[in-house]
Amino acid sequence: MSTPLTSSELLSVVASRELASRRTVFAGIGLPTLATELARLTVAPDIEVVYESGVCGAHPSRLPETIADAVLVTDAEAVIPMPVLFGCVLQGGHIDVGFLGAAQIDRWGSLNTSVIGDWDSPSVRLPGSGGGVEVMANSREVFVVMRRHHPRSFAAELDFCTTPGPDRALAEGIRPLGAGVTRVVTELGILAREGVGEELRLVAVHPGVTVDRVRAATGWDLRVAGTVEEVPPPTRDELRLLREDVDPDRVYLR
Repeated sequence: MSTPLTSSELLSVVASRELASRRTVFAGIGLPTLATELARLTVAPDIEVVYESGVCGAHPSRLPETIADAVLVTDAEAVIPMPVLFGCVLQGGHIDVGFLGAAQIDRWGSLNTSVIGDWDSPSVRLPGSGGGVEVMANSREVFVVMRRHHPRSFAAELDFCTTPGPDRALAEGIRPLGAGVTRVVTELGILAREGVGEELRLVAVHPGVTVDRVRAATGWDLRVAGTVEEVPPPTRDELRLLREDVDPDRVYLR
């Protein structure tokens, strides 16, 4: 298409493809919302999207700007109290994929969405957990979309651990239900792991990106899969759907 591809579009398209064959997704606001709505129109037409506000089976006529946006309620399959959402839907093991964003991630898939820098005097103070801890602990697996891939965001040590992955939780004597983070989509490629006990490893790169570039942009000694695939670029149809149907007002595309 004539308009150049943006980073947000790339991330949304690639992340949406990862939802093929998944059924129930707990979506965070932003890029996860873009990806799930595009997946509904492409690889996962029967996907059921759940939001933290208690909306289940959302069918919004436009993209929600917050989890409390009234557009989520119209045509939704159900709206349930938050204690029911967290106590029965999440803790009951009914979520296939928790789809989150983060400011920092470590090699085991723990996330920081609280502060960058020192807790008492941070350089940036972020929104915090929301339902991230419960999503991480109780979803069968978690996908993460990261807008930036550099050593500060892919950190050997998190500035603050907002959302511990199952490896970190197990070290504290807590046994989560799910596998934790299994997929991370970034501006450079895709990192993956099977579950508890494994570090994230590089499994795919975007066209023109080298393995060495990804390793240099990661704050730990990143493991690399035996075969690193090249991610197919977004198709014309995927971009058209994203731009014209999913986010024509560019709420999140930028």
